[in-house]
Amino acid sequence: MESPEKARLDAFFRRVTERFPAAGQATSLIITHLLPERPAFLRAMARTTTVAAVLPKPKSVTAEALAEVRRTYAVHALTRELFADPTSALEYLEDTAPGRDVVLLDIGGYYAPSLDTLVDKFSGRILGVVEDTENGHQRYEALGQLPCPVFSVARSPLKDCEDHLVGRSIVFSTDALVRTRGDILASRDACVIGFGKVGRSIAQTLRAHDLRVVVYDNDPVKQVQAHAQGFRTTASCTEAIHEAGLVLCATGNLALRQSDFAALHNGAYLASVTSSEDELELDALDDLYRRTPVGDQLTRYDVTGHYFYVLANGNAVNFLHGASIGTYIHLVQAEILAATSALSRGMHAPSLHEMSADARQAIARAWLDHFAR
Repeated sequence: MESPEKARLDAFFRRVTERFPAAGQATSLIITHLLPERPAFLRAMARTTTVAAVLPKPKSVTAEALAEVRRTYAVHALTRELFADPTSALEYLEDTAPGRDVVLLDIGGYYAPSLDTLVDKFSGRILGVVEDTENGHQRYEALGQLPCPVFSVARSPLKDCEDHLVGRSIVFSTDALVRTRGDILASRDACVIGFGKVGRSIAQTLRAHDLRVVVYDNDPVKQVQAHAQGFRTTASCTEAIHEAGLVLCATGNLALRQSDFAALHNGAYLASVTSSEDELELDALDDLYRRTPVGDQLTRYDVTGHYFYVLANGNAVNFLHGASIGTYIHLVQAEILAATSALSRGMHAPSLHEMSADARQAIARAWLDHFAR
């Protein structure tokens, strides 16, 4: 990022933090992607809270961003196991931010399994969680009665721009990897599993690239939406993937389990929108399929009479090419800052929350002033 763009981004975030100032002395633990633009967001977060630790998502880290962030903040390794066990999660929090008022920033529901224990037993106070993604939103929603407020930006209209461009970047990266084998996507039968905002964008982009697209979603309402947009739909996942030469998974909630892989068409390419642990039960294939690297970020899975290819080891394929979606990502980051400010006041009930329409309009106006005019 060049100096003028850095200055403009810092000015935008400064305007957001002035519009949504924090109250009190809140501390943050931040799960995040460490992409080139992320240090500016962390600088803004540091004006809103005391950043106790940054926990980078393991598959989305650039060396330059990591080096820059390490110069200023504590950077800790992130695993699902760290917060899956309430005891280890509590120990981590006590080591990192003992006795403080803490806001947990999340991408993918990492804190959800231990949230009850953290709220009940932490020596400080959990002010709440800010969740960025749809699969994370679902993880917190599945808890039922939440022990603290959770602000979700996953379904914010400000995220629509990001989701649309993420879908396009997924198709770009998939096409780039397939071409490394001297193959192309055009004229293939493709299957998209999951017809949320990202899945919808993927399906539309594939169709624009001359693929024949079938959609499967276990939500009948989304099946109807896909059908209304001219996509063929199926009653089962097995039927959807059976003839597809390309399968893109966009559910965030185990699109393919062990028993599903046998239905993949021979030679099919398989890619994911999120991390492999969230989308594909690949570990269950360890004793069933041979794995052979056949190119950069391409693995062949084969057993007698059946084979398919997995892109990027089942992780979000677009991160191989920077996952860049331009300045639209800053709309979502600004809403995360605003939600953190709201939680710092400690006045929200323990349930799922969204930012108000007025707050989103203020963020949109600031973005237009800084990036579109």
